[in-house]
Amino acid sequence: MAQPWKTIESITCDEGILELRQRGERDFLITIGPQILMNSLSNRSEVVLGQLGCDHLKAVHNPHVLVGGLGMGFTLKAVLNTLPASASVIVAELNPTVVDWCRGPLAALTGNAVGDLRVTVEIADVADRIRRCAVDRSLLRFDAIVLDLYRGPHAKTDRISDPLYGSRAIENMRSALNPGGVVAVWGENYDEEFEKRLRSAGFTVTTTRPGRGGLRHAVFVAKL
Repeated sequence: MAQPWKTIESITCDEGILELRQRGERDFLITIGPQILMNSLSNRSEVVLGQLGCDHLKAVHNPHVLVGGLGMGFTLKAVLNTLPASASVIVAELNPTVVDWCRGPLAALTGNAVGDLRVTVEIADVADRIRRCAVDRSLLRFDAIVLDLYRGPHAKTDRISDPLYGSRAIENMRSALNPGGVVAVWGENYDEEFEKRLRSAGFTVTTTRPGRGGLRHAVFVAKL
């Protein structure tokens, strides 16, 4: 018989009640209202996202990477496992409670990836962070931008003005990258129009659907 879920913490945010739940030693859920945002036992697409987003940087000295969205830390862990020891990683996460969870009850899942010396956490909107980098030439450009955000691009995304996946946002990402940089984006489903917008902005794009059978999430990898 499956163990019941235990609520570890529950907070109110703009989208509803955000909860961290646990059953057993390594089985965790993060939910918002009735929706499951992530499950610690189902993270293959997040791992692939981190790996593909940074694979081109394995032998690069001092690569600079931006990760948008912390979640349970699986994408960040995959990024760190792929990068050299000289890397620096900025994680932009909107909710400080999620950071606390990754430093506390979730830390064992990723070997406390958020505490890695290469990591700096900023409580910030990743779209704003990219926009600032795009317009302020005094800021370091990124060698990779990895976006692991709930749902990802989808058919109802505003093609021009969406702050993360619209054409203007894609131009900001392009401006925030070093030559040869990569944007890697997690999607709940494949979105053909998002891929077209990336290509129109001058990126070479590949899409991966990790896993087997059932609903398979999409990982978009766009290279300059």
